[in-house]
Amino acid sequence: MITFEDIRAAAGRIEGRVLRTPTIPSHSLSKSVGAEITLKLENLQAVGSFKERGAANRLALLTPEERARGVIAASAGNHAQGVARHASLLGIDAVIVMPRFTPASKVTRTEGWGARVVLEGNNFAEASLFARDLQEREGRVFIHPYDDDAVMAGQGTCALELFEDAGPLDALVVPIGGGGLLAGCAVAARAMRPEVELIGVQVESYSSLSHFPGPEVTPCGGATIAEGIAVMKIGRRTHEVIRQLVSQVVVVSERDVENAITLMAEGAKQVTEGAGATGLAAVMSHPSLFAGKRVALPVSGGNIDTRILANTLLRAMLRDGRLLRLIMEIPDRPGVLADISKTIGEAGGNIIEVSHQRLFAAPSVQAAELEVMIEARDPQHAEQITEALREHYVVRRV
Repeated sequence: MITFEDIRAAAGRIEGRVLRTPTIPSHSLSKSVGAEITLKLENLQAVGSFKERGAANRLALLTPEERARGVIAASAGNHAQGVARHASLLGIDAVIVMPRFTPASKVTRTEGWGARVVLEGNNFAEASLFARDLQEREGRVFIHPYDDDAVMAGQGTCALELFEDAGPLDALVVPIGGGGLLAGCAVAARAMRPEVELIGVQVESYSSLSHFPGPEVTPCGGATIAEGIAVMKIGRRTHEVIRQLVSQVVVVSERDVENAITLMAEGAKQVTEGAGATGLAAVMSHPSLFAGKRVALPVSGGNIDTRILANTLLRAMLRDGRLLRLIMEIPDRPGVLADISKTIGEAGGNIIEVSHQRLFAAPSVQAAELEVMIEARDPQHAEQITEALREHYVVRRV
């Protein structure tokens, strides 16, 4: 097992190369979830993720002969960018193998740091197999994204900084993909704040530790907004640390993560990817575990695709009633659209989108179907807008 001294050594090694990110209390999140929330803003790293801590430490330990051979890594995005950036800073040639369906934003950023990107495999496991084969053919050094002592020690510097900068804490909640961040943070936590409860978080479709502290299970896999922790099986080394030091593992749903991304954006004013929001998702979906406690959450990454972020925010607004989708059967005559628009405006609603259909959806040639999307302040306001329209029209809320 790595030691706290390994983490302290890593901190000295990467100082000046990796940002010491802010540790801040979030009063708005605390009010929303009923716990005192402290955030460690790893989304502000140069590559938008904690992953460059481990990459920077591992690459700094390469021998001159290993640097000359070049490095290779397999990653869905954040480890890729960390390796690419720090390889570039050290003048090391880097190849990154990424799954074919990695978000375009992560591929572009990785290439932007100077690495050669190879898209291969339908998932992380297939990309890793290809990377191992390419490593042997080209003689490169493989930089594992999590199951490596130097990488774990680098990730542990996140908790070292957090505990140095934060006040008293009751719990530290950390996302689990391959387990590198949680393993490193666990070693630091047990050395610096042994009384802190350590809780890991997995998303439903990749919940291999859902029976923790029991044996691993085979998750179902599949699409997830938390692609940064979409790992079927955690590392052997990381699992050994987690089994010995971690208190509990909780599982969150896709909807929990979407809601947490939205609350993080609206409440804490922080953009986070799905994996980075899982800690907050755990607090929101398991309130009895955290009520009244002082809870620290690493915002582990902010590399979310812009389209996915926009859709996530809109879906959340639909679910909590701030975005209305209404279908109305209206008479096909002049002035009706203007009257509907006036009614919505006087009720304080904001029209987002309108679809007016005469030929295909209307039950009569004398009628039309109108679909309108409206932004409201809250669910009560949405109901007021709907009732104002129902005074004059047949309205169906979708």
